This record gives sequence, C-alpha cells and structure tokens, in this order.
Amino acid sequence: MPERRKGTSEARKANRGPSAGPENRRAIIAAARAVFAADGLQVPFNAIAKKAGVGQGSLYRHFPDRLSLAVAVFDENIDELEASVEPEDATLDDLLEAIIGQAVVSTALIDLIWQHQHDERVEHLGSRLAAIVGAVVARERAGGRLGADVEDADVLLAVTMLADLLARTDAEDRRRVAQRAWGIFHAAFAPR
Repeated sequence: MPERRKGTSEARKANRGPSAGPENRRAIIAAARAVFAADGLQVPFNAIAKKAGVGQGSLYRHFPDRLSLAVAVFDENIDELEASVEPEDATLDDLLEAIIGQAVVSTALIDLIWQHQHDERVEHLGSRLAAIVGAVVARERAGGRLGADVEDADVLLAVTMLADLLARTDAEDRRRVAQRAWGIFHAAFAPR
C-alpha cells in the first residue's frame, strides 16, 4: 500500500532515483511548453514542476534557470523542424508552416531566446536553424522554386522577422498575420 502524506489522502510517489531523470526531463520540457504558452514566461517554476509531476528540486537539477529550460524547448522545436523538412519533397512552404505553428504558441520563448541570442547556451540553436534553412534553400533552388538571388541569410532573416512579428501580435491574429507575411516573403523569393 502506498505511503500517505499526513493530512492528505494523496499517495506519495516513490522516488525512483537517477533512473527517472530522462523521463522527468521530458515531462518538464512538455510542461514548460504548455505552461509558458498559456501563462507566459513569468509563471512560477513550481507551476511547471506541478504540471510535469515532479518536485521543484528535480526541475532545478535539470534546468537551473528559465533560459536553460527555454533552450531545451527550442532544441525540441528544432528537432521537429528537421523532421518536417526531412522528406525529399519537403519545401520552404513546409518549413515556414512548421515555424509558424511553433511561433504561434511559443512567442514568449522566442522573446527570451532573442534577448539572449549571444549566450553560449543559445548560439547552437541558430546554427541548427541555419543548417535546416540551407538544406531547404538548396532543394528549392534546384527545383526552380526559389530565385537564384535568394540566399540562406535572406530566408533566415525572413524567419526571424516573422517570429518577432508574431511575438508582438495578439494570439487570435497570429495565424492570419503569419500567412500574410509569408505571402510577402513568397513573392520576394520567387524566381524572376
């Protein structure tokens, strides 16, 4: 029978020790993504720990500060972006749609990452995104769907501008604004 805490009917979780680490880390990242999207970056860490079903000590062992947690969420976002463009027929539209989907729910995290873009914990995110964009731009150019004058840096700039714009747009308008902005970029990137 599970041990009960004094004064509560809630059963105490057994401490599984270090073997629970990877599972706890995944739960914390998922909880942070949801809580930050719903309540913003200033939500107390204990709300994230509670949603993840872990103690605050476990959260702080994995992520000593908000930036570390935001970087972990973004690393997973970039994993998703890589997967979205992995198929040989994936296009720049597919990449931008995936980015828009993430930006619509991750604006607070985008702001935090942007504010710390030169932090050594953050810098690898830009490199990973640049590699994804480079692969898609090369594919698009080879397929004749992208102007020869469009460089990787142009697409990265467009992505950055879009993410920044979405971070400052009301939640109910983000999808519409993103689609309009992408329409402008699409026209600018088209072959001439």
